[in-house]
Amino acid sequence: MTNYNYHDQMLQDINEWFEENPEMLGAGYEPCYDQLWITDSVTGNASGSYTFNAWQAGEYVESNMGLAIAAFREFSDLKTFVEKVDNEEWEYIDVTIRCYLLSEVLRDAFEIRGFEV
Repeated sequence: MTNYNYHDQMLQDINEWFEENPEMLGAGYEPCYDQLWITDSVTGNASGSYTFNAWQAGEYVESNMGLAIAAFREFSDLKTFVEKVDNEEWEYIDVTIRCYLLSEVLRDAFEIRGFEV
């Protein structure tokens, strides 16, 4: 199992999204955040899956359990996290991690482009 880097992959996904939606750069951080929150190619939150592959999502999550726990502490609770792991709901956990990191990674994407947040 390789260690999947959520931050780097999300930064790449956001950069691709900006290439497809250049007008959004001028819209500012909040409108971009709101749109990316429901963009499957970045968070997977609209459909409930980024990978559309439970096995792949499981690989990503299993190499980032600490991050998954932090995400569930932020958005839910550890009881829910344990239930999702027990039920092997890897795509749900994967999307939760992506939503948890969205603010941080989007800020980085803006800063790389020289935009203030």
